[in-house]
Amino acid sequence: MNALVIALPILVLLGAILVVGNARRRDNGEAIGSLSRETLKRDRAARKTAEPTEDQPTGREVERSAEIERRQADIEPAAAAAPVPWTPPDPDTLGVSRRQFLNRSVLGVSGFGLSAFGVSIIAFLWPSSSGGFGSKIRVGSFDDINQKISDGNGFAYYPEGRMWITSFPASAMEKAEATYSEPELVSMREGFVALYQKCVHLGCRVPQCETSQWFECPCHGSTYNRVGEKKGGPAPRGLDRFAAAVEGGALTVDTGVIIQGPPIGTNTTGQEAEGPHCIGAGSGGH
Repeated sequence: MNALVIALPILVLLGAILVVGNARRRDNGEAIGSLSRETLKRDRAARKTAEPTEDQPTGREVERSAEIERRQADIEPAAAAAPVPWTPPDPDTLGVSRRQFLNRSVLGVSGFGLSAFGVSIIAFLWPSSSGGFGSKIRVGSFDDINQKISDGNGFAYYPEGRMWITSFPASAMEKAEATYSEPELVSMREGFVALYQKCVHLGCRVPQCETSQWFECPCHGSTYNRVGEKKGGPAPRGLDRFAAAVEGGALTVDTGVIIQGPPIGTNTTGQEAEGPHCIGAGSGGH
């Protein structure tokens, strides 16, 4: 009996709650209702003619803005890095591009090469001060020179000076005084003549011919007597010669100064070929 008394009010309360809920749902359903056909037609026509204004964004713009805001919210701000101390650039390399570096390198290498070539040319042309061709060479005493001439059957060759030294007869000095310059006469008065080994035609080295007692060029047949005066062939003059100095019974030859040979027709000694020529062209005309 007591249970019934307690359950009855509860059942009444639940029934009241169900009634109120059904009534509210009915009111909402009736409030939604349905639009008439004419109303729907006017609504569609209004949507077609309506254009979005500048102040009213479109639906896509709203969606795009929301997407951007969502992505920005997902990105966590990076932690602030410690500042790196500033180092000033090297003023020597500031502003030098790769092209400028290559150009300067090429110019530097070219300049170095040309400088080295110029120095080598100057060194080749500069007279040597330590002996050898282009310097003053002390040939030796008169006795030593005469002995070497005798050993060479009339010719003494000195390779360090690129020269021949032969005897000059005292009987020819009168004609020599009228033909040769004073630097040449210094050695002639002592009985010697210093001759450059090079043929004046095209520069071949002229050897001696012991049978003819002449110098005979093997290249083009130019011939010279024992004191270097032209006797035949295409040479334009006699052999060039060097100036000399005499001091204390010794001869010093200056190979740095070449004196041009005597002109064609000079024949102070009157020496003719004393035997067979060493080359076929040795008997060419004068």
